[in-house]
Amino acid sequence: MQKWMIYAKKADFAEQSRRYHISPILARIIRNREITGDIEIAGYLNGKIGDLASPWIMKDMEKAVNIIKEKIERGNRIRVIGDYDIDGICSTHILRDAMISLGALADYKIPERIRDGYGINEKLIHDAYQDGVDTIITCDNGIAAVEAIKYARELGMTVIVTDHHNVPYSLHDGVRTEVLVEADAVINPKQNGCKYPFKELCGAGVAFRLVQALWESMGMDPEEALKYLEFAAIATIGDVVSLTGENRIIAKEGLKRLNNTQNKGIMELIRANELTDKEIKAYHIGFILGPCLNAGGRLSDAGLACDLLGQPDEYLAQQGARELRKLNDTRKIMTEEASQEAVRLMEGYGPYRDMVLVVHLPECHESIAGIVAGRLKEKYNRPAFVLTGSGEYVKGSGRSVEAYDMHVGLTECRDLLMKFGGHPMAAGLSLKRENVQLFRERLNHRCNLTEMDLKKKLWLDMVLPFEYVDERLIEELELLEPFGMGNEKPVFVEKDVGIERIRVMGESGNVLKFEMKNGSNHGITAVAFDRNREWLNFLLEKFGSDEIEKAKRGVPNDMQLSIAYYPKVNEYRNKREVQLVIMNMI
Repeated sequence: MQKWMIYAKKADFAEQSRRYHISPILARIIRNREITGDIEIAGYLNGKIGDLASPWIMKDMEKAVNIIKEKIERGNRIRVIGDYDIDGICSTHILRDAMISLGALADYKIPERIRDGYGINEKLIHDAYQDGVDTIITCDNGIAAVEAIKYARELGMTVIVTDHHNVPYSLHDGVRTEVLVEADAVINPKQNGCKYPFKELCGAGVAFRLVQALWESMGMDPEEALKYLEFAAIATIGDVVSLTGENRIIAKEGLKRLNNTQNKGIMELIRANELTDKEIKAYHIGFILGPCLNAGGRLSDAGLACDLLGQPDEYLAQQGARELRKLNDTRKIMTEEASQEAVRLMEGYGPYRDMVLVVHLPECHESIAGIVAGRLKEKYNRPAFVLTGSGEYVKGSGRSVEAYDMHVGLTECRDLLMKFGGHPMAAGLSLKRENVQLFRERLNHRCNLTEMDLKKKLWLDMVLPFEYVDERLIEELELLEPFGMGNEKPVFVEKDVGIERIRVMGESGNVLKFEMKNGSNHGITAVAFDRNREWLNFLLEKFGSDEIEKAKRGVPNDMQLSIAYYPKVNEYRNKREVQLVIMNMI
């Protein structure tokens, strides 16, 4: 059962409503998102690309730009080395395409997940050297590749690292010391000494800022560099970084461009997923298009997605988009099977009682370990690691909760690990199989988590009676988009709600439709998706089968509860209806 928490933040909402021409409801939601002060509120509502900080503030930006310009002038061969997830794919496309547009002799390489593992390594460097590559530019990786980059420098190669991951550090007597790669230039807003004000860019966001600096330095039209903004937006949303500050601007402005894209690969991917007549929003990237772009790197070759983004031929783009859609469909089946097995193991031998979950699935495809870990995290509201492989070594991914910094947890176990990296909320790792149990024990011994830390909470923006919910409000709420981590979709609560009727709907019976009335006798339709069995069991326990049967027949009953919801407009057969989507009931 979730614990309901209603924000109680204070501000002069009437004054903000007048000043920014928004409703007091919207003003309250913005305050709940910790957006305060005139500059911050104006930026949140009306921020544009021109409001981003100068890319030149980033440490080593000038150095990197000068190196790239010199290499292009000399005709030196440049290779972009990315990563196999959506952020790595988009940042690789941005840099590879930009280099070619600037006249560089450039290509790209994305590590093969199972053969190469994450990020740049000595084999990729050796291959580049054999291919006559002079300069390597990493994107969405490289900040932790100390030995690999040292090897490249020993071979006489030039290396520019662009990354957004946490910089590794050593820990001695409780003191952290940054361990920075010895590249020719390192662009990462999280490194010590970088004065760039926004630290949470994704890898493609960092790549986009580099391209903007290159365009400016070479006297090119800055508007032309904005053609890469839609790819930075896809990565920003798909990589689940915080949609606040500059990330919000990149995502919001990038979505506008995405909905008018001229990129044949994206156009065909939209068509392959039957979204041609839809306005593409953050949801479509997070749950439909993004998983397709990720599918190549999970089950085949991430180059499929990168090639799609750079594909000028419509027919080949169509074929590539369809292939990624098929791979994603296969990935869904594999994920469901692995998730069921993970839950069975959790329930069977009890590690779900741990504060930090560690489950080993020998037969699970390593590419879906992170997704399965995410499902375990959602089900048990605990940090979760899923490890795969049955040989001497295992690999895995973790997904965390707000109360637990996963990267810190792994750093404290680094002597047990072969390799690791990531963020506070997500990480990847490899270790010897014989150390799995010790790894689990140490994580839990040092995590300092309590049951209160892991109590599920549902944050509610405000009590909002049904009579305030109309199309005008729903349209105004769109000003808050795109929604995501750090800028969550608003959730409202209404108390003393009577259930007039219940219907089970949907092709598989996975939708519950309610006719409801509040204490003021104002009626409205509400729907609950996917969790119909859970909701029906809740109502059965709370009110009994007789009352549920009355509600199903639409006759008077004694069912009354409080609901957490967000509103939307449902369109069906040219009919528009204001509808509530139920998030929770008590």
